[in-house]
Order: sequence, then C-alpha cells, then structure tokens
Amino acid sequence: MPYLTKSGRPHANSVPVRERILRNIEVVTESGCWIWMSDLNNGGYGLLKFGRKRELAHRISYREFRGSIPEGLELDHLCRVRCCVNPDHLEPVTKKENVNRSPRCLNKLSRTHCKRGHPWSEENTYWINSQKRLCRVCSRELLRSRRVLR
Repeated sequence: MPYLTKSGRPHANSVPVRERILRNIEVVTESGCWIWMSDLNNGGYGLLKFGRKRELAHRISYREFRGSIPEGLELDHLCRVRCCVNPDHLEPVTKKENVNRSPRCLNKLSRTHCKRGHPWSEENTYWINSQKRLCRVCSRELLRSRRVLR
C-alpha cells in the first residue's frame, strides 16, 4: 500500500517513475514531443522531484524508457524543444557535439561572410580548436590598426 498524503492521494515518491512522467506530459501529435507540464528550471528544462532533490525530467525519462546515459555524455534534444521529455527525441552525445548542434552555433556556421562582409573561404578562414573561425582579412586589419596606435 503506497503512502498517502493528507488529501488521500498516493505520495509522489510512492508512484512509479514511469507513471509520474506520463502524468506530467502533454503529447503534441504533430511533432511527437512530450511537453513537460510541471516544474521548469530557468533554462526551460523540466524538473521532477525525488524527495528533496530535483532532477531534469528529460534525463529521468531517458533512463526510464531507454536505459542509462553513457558516462561522459549528455542528452541532446533532437527536436530542439527543451521541455520535451520524449526519449525518442533524446540522443546521448558529447558536450562538444551538443554545442555544435545548437541553433545558435548552426546559425553562425551557415553564414557565408564575416560581419565585415569578407567571404568565409578556405583561404580566408582561421579555425580555432575546429570550432571558432576568424576572418584572415579582419585579423590582418586589426593587427595593422594596433601597430599604428603604438
């Protein structure tokens, strides 16, 4: 017999995790997202409480429906909806891969010219750690202007 609250309902921690997840979602049929309808953190990710500890709902959902998250990996929302807890929309990836897949990063990499209008070509691009690119023309102009100021 599960522990009951004052209102006569089963205590949240006595309800199976899978059932707690399914009680707190709304399925969006067009996208297949399971939208978390309970607590969200400041970043827009769902939270599920276990005793005094709160955990990210999408991580709990993945573990409950798919299995453990491999060591050193984090979950990427393939649907790009932070409050989605559908395990089919989650993929374990490295932090670097997750950042590179982010809309902000993809938007920057899809640009064809730097902010001063120089083309992002192989000859005109410096890569830093295979993640950040610098315009060679802008870099040379910046160095020249610094030399003139001295």
